[in-house]
Amino acid sequence: MVHTTGFKYQAEVSASYNEARMFAVRDESQLVFTSKLEIEPRGTSHEYFDYFGTRTVMFEVLEPHTEMKLTSTTVVELRLGGESKTNLDWQEITNAVARDLPLTDAAAQTRRTAPPAELARFAKKTAAANTPQQTALAICNYVFESMKYEHGVTGVNSIASEAWSKRIGVCQDFAHLAIGALRSVGIPARYVSGYLHPDIEPAMDDTVIGESHAWVEWFVGDWFAFDPTNNIYIGDRHITVGRGRDYDDVPPLRGVYAGPFNSELLVSVQITREA
Repeated sequence: MVHTTGFKYQAEVSASYNEARMFAVRDESQLVFTSKLEIEPRGTSHEYFDYFGTRTVMFEVLEPHTEMKLTSTTVVELRLGGESKTNLDWQEITNAVARDLPLTDAAAQTRRTAPPAELARFAKKTAAANTPQQTALAICNYVFESMKYEHGVTGVNSIASEAWSKRIGVCQDFAHLAIGALRSVGIPARYVSGYLHPDIEPAMDDTVIGESHAWVEWFVGDWFAFDPTNNIYIGDRHITVGRGRDYDDVPPLRGVYAGPFNSELLVSVQITREA
């Protein structure tokens, strides 16, 4: 997979300060063979894992430039997920949240995820008659059935309630809506950033235009991953890059620059199935 992104400025800027999250996560579901990030123009960089465990590169370019380009190249083996192996009841989840700081973070609403009243009512009604796992799946299905996916109708600054009011959004909005509804009934949930192969049955050695994507994970004893935009389980088409409370914790590229000019974000993703 090759992910290229960066900024093109209207005129020359004197410096820029940035952070990038473009490396595939190494865990039991992803075996990363190679992973490299090239930055042009070159500058000083520092790599670290952020609070949520996402591999991050912070870098600065201190020479005049009109464009900045990042290219991430990754070879990764994906392993199929499935149903959660453990299913805590409602009281057990409440107890787990009370004694675990990461779960406490994942249970708290943010400005982006605060759910609209209608969705919160649905979540509460569903939770009253179902287990946490059944409730979570029903919430994702409800978001999928209620929303229409349309590229470009919302931006990176959108919040869940705005997308719900129009019933139109992108993967980021679907994820924020599902997370907000999950948290509203006490299920810890987190935002997952990554990539999605667009083909249901990818052809071998065929390079296609992929896309950045977002989905959700919730805690019911284990962390369970699901894609509410497509209403599917996470499998061998999803590549995970980072996790957080919402989009603000995992943007692929974020930064500031010195200059009075506007900038344009450039993005392209190419994915090739090799085996």
